[in-house]
Amino acid sequence: MSIFSRTNRSFLGQWWWTVDRPMLGAFLILAIFGVVLVTTASPPVAEHLDLKSFYFLKHHIFILVPALVLLFGVSMLERRYVWRLSSLIFIGAIIALILVLFNGSEVKGAQRWIRIFGFSLQPGEFVKPSFLIVAAWVMALQKTRKGTPGNVIAAALYCLVITLLLLQPDFGMTVVITCSLAVQIFLAGLPFRFLGIFGFAGIAGIIGAYFTFDHVSSRIDRFFNPASGDTFQVDRALEAFKNGGLLGTGPGQGTVKLKLPDAHADFIFSVAGEEFGLWFVIVILFVFGFIILRGFNRLMDSGDIFVLLAAGGLLSMFGLQAFVHMSSSLHVLPAKGMTLPFISYGGSSLLSMGYAMGAVLALTRRQVHSGVSKGGLSLFSKEEKTKRI
Repeated sequence: MSIFSRTNRSFLGQWWWTVDRPMLGAFLILAIFGVVLVTTASPPVAEHLDLKSFYFLKHHIFILVPALVLLFGVSMLERRYVWRLSSLIFIGAIIALILVLFNGSEVKGAQRWIRIFGFSLQPGEFVKPSFLIVAAWVMALQKTRKGTPGNVIAAALYCLVITLLLLQPDFGMTVVITCSLAVQIFLAGLPFRFLGIFGFAGIAGIIGAYFTFDHVSSRIDRFFNPASGDTFQVDRALEAFKNGGLLGTGPGQGTVKLKLPDAHADFIFSVAGEEFGLWFVIVILFVFGFIILRGFNRLMDSGDIFVLLAAGGLLSMFGLQAFVHMSSSLHVLPAKGMTLPFISYGGSSLLSMGYAMGAVLALTRRQVHSGVSKGGLSLFSKEEKTKRI
């Protein structure tokens, strides 16, 4: 039985029948998985830090609630409001990134956090989705308004963002933003020479980071030659998957989490593998894959270039972040402290993903109808048709 009838014309009724409910349900499933895994993975970490056993779980739920409110709230916005909200968030995130350089908190050699109203926030998490939406908007403007240098503006904003991120330094987030922007460039149909230039620039950037940042060179060296340094966390992560086997050791029965300092965050995928087994890991992969494929499938119905670029970039960011987290745990990529969307503990990451995926739901709502009528090919929503008339 549906919550709203198809003839319901209320705000919530129209939202319910236009939003992608299966995708929304998949996000909620990931959130539930996150609560379960943080419940079992965080107590040893809290006790090691002389905190109460469920300190991280309570904080996780405390942040998850507003993150889900953001997810639902942003999904109800019209497209123009998604762009406007993202512009404000982007400006605020840029200002915060600049303040971090002067008054940020340093953790593990990186200065990425700033305290605002008593909370510790990581501005880089919010600059990712907001930049991709703003970049999509200006690139779309170039295609719809002649003389608008949208691509140049997007390139200038990109240079500003990665400069601020590398000064922290945060090489991993720089890579995620770069790859997501490359997807947008591809979707925009720009000449392949742009992708070639982007590719060479990316390779040059990785080489430059290797010789510039000690932590980057150390991780790459340990990835290709484990004997060159400490590989304790990666070894324990692989041990967790080995212990878990097909069915897992059982909820709360894992032992590797007792040794991993970031079992509730950067290595929560390993906890899932040990305590719930290979079958659960496959379920997680399926849910992430479903969201990405479902999202891009919805984009096939859109005739709006802004929607294509913005939602395509956000879905790429979402998938790439999950891929990096999982690959680091499996030693497929060099170890990188990156959260698993909606599952790992992390306040800024949860809020940022709630906002980003809410934007995806808003942009992929069924507002555009294409079909051949007597007047020709129609690519406008009912609301847009009314305005044109």
